[in-house]
Amino acid sequence: MRSFVLHIIAVCTFMLLFPSCGGERTHASQPAGDTLDIRHASHLQIVEYPGYTVVTLRNPWDTLRTLHSYVLVSRKKTYNADTLPVGTVVRVPLQRSVVYTAVHCGLVEELGALDAIAGVCDSKYIHQPAVHERIRQKTMLDLGNGISPDVERMIVLQPDALLLSPFENSGGYGRVERLGVPIIECADYMETSALGRAEWMRFYGRLYGCSERADSLFAAVETDYLTWKHRAQASQHQPKVFADLPTGPSAWYVSGGGSTIGRMYADAGAKYLFADNANSGSVPLSFETVYSKAREADIWLIRYHATVNRTYGSLADENEAYTHFSAYRERRMYGCNTAYSRFYDEVPFHPERLLAEFACIFHPELAEETDSLAPSRYYTPLAE
Repeated sequence: MRSFVLHIIAVCTFMLLFPSCGGERTHASQPAGDTLDIRHASHLQIVEYPGYTVVTLRNPWDTLRTLHSYVLVSRKKTYNADTLPVGTVVRVPLQRSVVYTAVHCGLVEELGALDAIAGVCDSKYIHQPAVHERIRQKTMLDLGNGISPDVERMIVLQPDALLLSPFENSGGYGRVERLGVPIIECADYMETSALGRAEWMRFYGRLYGCSERADSLFAAVETDYLTWKHRAQASQHQPKVFADLPTGPSAWYVSGGGSTIGRMYADAGAKYLFADNANSGSVPLSFETVYSKAREADIWLIRYHATVNRTYGSLADENEAYTHFSAYRERRMYGCNTAYSRFYDEVPFHPERLLAEFACIFHPELAEETDSLAPSRYYTPLAE
């Protein structure tokens, strides 16, 4: 019995002396950090310490939990892992990254760091000529479908990070998780405000060693966005707006009022007809439900992907019921063909461009005041 008691005392003493065993590392002497002023992004925190930067991503599907923590350490310095806070260590600036999405490729190019991308996925959705030229010259590899990339080719690349988008209940990232390469979970798309998503460029800028450029770019985006918002909301007229087309015989997906695009309609000084639905994603409705609410709308915006632009005539041939909407009859429809525009590439990190376009469509007097920015970058008036 005495030996048993002594054993228990010894175990307790060990646990007191080494409280971090079996759990997260703690550092009583961790230096004070400088927390960046993140003004719009709700799932991002960046704290800069002497010698490293800690980036914490909040789980957008369970906001009481952390999705991922990263410790960014200069590749020019040696470090002792025991002196760093818990998180995935990423040596920066990245030099041989793999980027899964077109939107992040576009941002990296704008930040002047395209040479730091060694491989991409889903190149058919990337509209950047510089990317396709690099693929042609084999200085950048096309790793195929982002859902199931060519892992063998990825191993040959020896990447220093993988930038990909996380999804709820995805079950992980398959074989790429076993490569031992830092996975950067690009959850910016889960932000519910346009500026919130754009602000993630400040994180990506720090990955590629261009934090000042990223901060400066975001400051310009924010200023332009808020300027257009103020101008649009100062207009006395708020046109009634709805968007898109049915995806099949039984579902018309409309953006909820709490979604990025739904909030942008409001920022552009419009009365979005489905704003009363607070959903932050898309909601499937019947044709009859949409028609009953939007038949007298002032403006109808449609976004589609096709080899041939849609017209009033093609819409009537597709479904005669479209002709009963006021926006159709009064020729107040605007279309964005994503097969030819860089809508998906640009808008996430340049929402000010889309907001400016919406403002000019909803309030033509603003377009007249701004000759250089007529509504034509993404949306154009539908042809007959």
